[in-house]
Amino acid sequence: MATQVLALNGVVISDQNAASDYVRFLHPKQWQLLDFDAIYAMDWRHPDDPIAYWRHKAKKCAEVLVPHGVDPGFIAGAHVVNEATEIELRSCGFRLPVSVSPVLFFR
Repeated sequence: MATQVLALNGVVISDQNAASDYVRFLHPKQWQLLDFDAIYAMDWRHPDDPIAYWRHKAKKCAEVLVPHGVDPGFIAGAHVVNEATEIELRSCGFRLPVSVSPVLFFR
């Protein structure tokens, strides 16, 4: 998604999944408060620490929340979990770039 979407009226960002009990909702100008190391970590699992696992899993789901929808012009492409999902997405008429990126998805 184009970063210009952050300038739309009413947009907020969350520092983790918006449904989390401990989420913080931030103005887009507060993006520095996001834990990008946790958000973009290749692995969020902490086998010996369930609390760290839950916290990290929630941070991996940080969000940009846009009221009333996103104009398609802001969408640059898609990441999908596998080739079957790419085929399904393409069958819906999606013509933008698609990357098969299973590492990005909880599995």
